[in-house]
Amino acid sequence: MHEFRMMSCGILVALAACGASADNAGSAAASDASPSAAGQALVDDSTSVPNIVRVAVGSPDHSTLVAALKAANLVDPLANPGPFTVFAPVNAAFDKLPPGTVDNLLKPENKSQLVAILHHHVTTSALDVESLSDGQELGMVAGGAEKISKRDGATYIGSAKIVASVHASNGWVHVVDGVLVPPK
Repeated sequence: MHEFRMMSCGILVALAACGASADNAGSAAASDASPSAAGQALVDDSTSVPNIVRVAVGSPDHSTLVAALKAANLVDPLANPGPFTVFAPVNAAFDKLPPGTVDNLLKPENKSQLVAILHHHVTTSALDVESLSDGQELGMVAGGAEKISKRDGATYIGSAKIVASVHASNGWVHVVDGVLVPPK
């Protein structure tokens, strides 16, 4: 029980550092979910360890990712039990893409392409950064793989650097500084 409380406190500190309190993280996830979302993402729970969606919603640095999750109808699937590891690009990572790319991907007619890109940021295991090893190939939900590399004391997935990690109730969120592009 003590370990759970320590872990919960760590998550709450991480959420607070991202600009959200534990009290509004649950309601933010529910209110930010698309109107067609149903299920786990809409559960109002401000006392449990937040799930991956609540972690993302609670971070002002992930508003583009949250908008993409909504447009792709992936809010509820990522709120489910998992386990998942999500490599979550920050807004600045999306800004590095060619102009108009994000706006184009958010259009309803490009939903399948957006889903494929977002699925390429998820693996179906709960992997903390210490369990990622140099040279490891991670199979992504989209079907492709990404290679892990370790250099200069940092961990990378593809060319994206993992800059922070947050444990969620249904897995891990690794904050990355780049968008992972699935192989064609």
